[in-house]
Parts: sequence; C-alpha cells; structure tokens
Amino acid sequence: MNYFNNFIIVDDDRINNKLCRKIIEKIYPKSGIVDFTDPQEGFNYLAHDFALQSSDTRAVLLLDIIMPVMNAWEFLEQFETLSDEVKDSIKIFILSSSVDKNDMAKAKANKYVEYYLIKPLTDETIHLIVHMLHKKLGLSDR
Repeated sequence: MNYFNNFIIVDDDRINNKLCRKIIEKIYPKSGIVDFTDPQEGFNYLAHDFALQSSDTRAVLLLDIIMPVMNAWEFLEQFETLSDEVKDSIKIFILSSSVDKNDMAKAKANKYVEYYLIKPLTDETIHLIVHMLHKKLGLSDR
C-alpha cells in the first residue's frame, strides 16, 4: 500500500506533466494527481485546497527548478511559510533536467527536499520515491 496516495506536479512543461501523470496512474491507479504549469497556482493549491484536506492526507510533490514567475528555490521559500501540518504532509522531490552540481547541492541542503531526480520520470523512479518515503517512516512498501 502506498502511504503517499497523492501526487502534485509543479512544472511549466505540459508534456512533462502529462508524462508524469501517465506513469503515476500506471503504477498507482487510485492516486490523486494534480498538476500545475504555473508554480504560483501550485503554491496557492498547497496553501488553500491542500491545507483544507484531512490531516492524514499525504502527498509527493514533484518540483521542477527552472520555471517562469517562480523557480523552485522561490517556491521552497514560500513553502516555508505554510503551516507545519501542511509541510509535514508533503514530501518534495526535485524533478529537473538540470544536471548542474550547484542545483543538486542546493536541493540537498534544503530541509524540505527529499531527493533530486533527473527527468524524465520513470516507473522505477516512482517506485524509488515511494520506497524511500516508506523506509524513512518505517512502513512496508506492500
């Protein structure tokens, strides 16, 4: 069973969002998935809609780095302002085409980023994400 049964995708690339959605739906067909091409809309969703969901709702957030309006680092600065309940319910994974070591180091140094992943998302990547989170929480992957 997947303890993190919701996925949030924040990436300005519509094709990437569609690919991510298809892969997640294939692996976890009962998951809730929302995606945003505008990072500000994605943040507003977290601050308002997600915050109103039940306290046992958990989500994986796949966050691109380079986006117009707000990049990942600005998004993470705003994420800091959310309630502890919301921040504890969301696990953030950078999903980027950037192989820049500075981006990777910056992500690793951010307390809200679980891991840095290189695009494209794959079946194996989704399994890795869920396995990492379950292991961190002492849960079974089954």
